[in-house]
Amino acid sequence: MSQDRFASVWEALEDTPQDAENLRLRAALMRALKAHLTQTGLTQAQAAEQLGVTQPRISDLLRGKINLFSLDTLVNMAASAGLHVDMQLRRVA
Repeated sequence: MSQDRFASVWEALEDTPQDAENLRLRAALMRALKAHLTQTGLTQAQAAEQLGVTQPRISDLLRGKINLFSLDTLVNMAASAGLHVDMQLRRVA
């Protein structure tokens, strides 16, 4: 059994720090979009129309299929939902 230690779950899942950060950001956007859709009570079809995607894409989002979404796609979906995406940069300790 490996005794590797990782700074985050994202680093444990990905091979590079860049991929880990990308995954972390996509997960955060997906959680926020899912929370928004749950709060609004829209059907998947209504949500798809509002976000400019298909109903199966909404299903993929709600099922957490992170590998099917790019950062660009998720930012566009958030903007279409009337959500503002903030970005902060800081040095890693």
